[in-house]
Amino acid sequence: MTLNDRERAVLAWLADRHDAMTDLLAEIVAIDSGSRDKPGIDRVGAVLRRSLAGAGIPARVIAHAHHGDNLLAELPGDVPGGHALLLGHMDTVFPAGTAAERPFRIADGVATGPGVADMKAGLVMNLFVAQAFAATGGAPMPLSLLCTGDEEIASPVSRPVIEAAARGAALVLNAEPGRASGNVVTRRKGALFLRVAITGRAAHSGVEPGKGASAIDAMARKILKLHALQDLAAGTTVNVGLASGGVTVNTVAPQAGLEIDVRFRDHAAMRAVRQAIEAIVSEDEPAGTRARIVDEAGFLPLVESEAGRTLFSLYETCARDVGFSVEGEFTGGSADSGFTASVGAPTLCATGPVGGGAHTPEEYCRLDTMVPRAQAAALTILRASSSRASQTQVSLA
Repeated sequence: MTLNDRERAVLAWLADRHDAMTDLLAEIVAIDSGSRDKPGIDRVGAVLRRSLAGAGIPARVIAHAHHGDNLLAELPGDVPGGHALLLGHMDTVFPAGTAAERPFRIADGVATGPGVADMKAGLVMNLFVAQAFAATGGAPMPLSLLCTGDEEIASPVSRPVIEAAARGAALVLNAEPGRASGNVVTRRKGALFLRVAITGRAAHSGVEPGKGASAIDAMARKILKLHALQDLAAGTTVNVGLASGGVTVNTVAPQAGLEIDVRFRDHAAMRAVRQAIEAIVSEDEPAGTRARIVDEAGFLPLVESEAGRTLFSLYETCARDVGFSVEGEFTGGSADSGFTASVGAPTLCATGPVGGGAHTPEEYCRLDTMVPRAQAAALTILRASSSRASQTQVSLA
């Protein structure tokens, strides 16, 4: 491993921060911050802002009346022509009370608790990367640190904030948990979450069934057609995960509803499946029924680009130089990294500490990976900055 003086200083600063990282992780895991829990998310943000302020890094709150506020910290840098974005989310999937039921614990170097890997450990790691730069002379290129509050519900409020923060970025590192294998994510599927309302016409099912138009009948026909859109070979999946309808057993159902989870590999597949779903929903079959999409959310896919491959190659080298090996993985899960990649920013996902069991009571984070993953992220930013500086010098010459 060949390091320059600046790289050695940053890595050495981070090497001494394992206990401080663990303490901050314990503090924010103890706060319930489900996606609909604005007070809890904002409490997490307040803790993170306090930690940044202690390092001399100002952070700006991007407030929202109903969802958790976003937190944005920015460090100036010396190298022009793009910035680095460290991205993470403060919300979890767990309801209020979970932090008390399953408090933060450590056993054999493994931490457990709600959101410990997905992705509070990643938030902590990103904060300490920013603090490492602040403590050792400043960021090598302009650095933005964005913590959002609604990723687990497809970022309905934070998406434009994320896209604005990513535009013009030289690189984006999204600190979702490192895979259980230790790998990072270079490609992700996108997702659509659709809610469909179906109306029919009520009638007594025994006396005047012919006067009715069953919304449940319409729903059943649509489900069969929707599931027929699935193309596993192409990577497109369609799943009706929730369905309901009717009022009583002896009434022709006047209403029904369903919710659809759709996954796809790229933007073309997204457009094709969305158009096909719209066509199925708009069919008035049987006669007298109507359906419409009443709610829609989703993520864009993280599609690998040449710039993304270059970023992964740099990260892979930096990881090796701090002592661990890493490969790139594809996952069917979706994340905010799809938004950053879709505005043209070279993006790498799952750069956070290694963990697993996300969204379950078995969620865990390997604490021995917190410092090395922080060092790899910091070294990636340092070397990307050095590369851009060299290019600028050659251009000026």
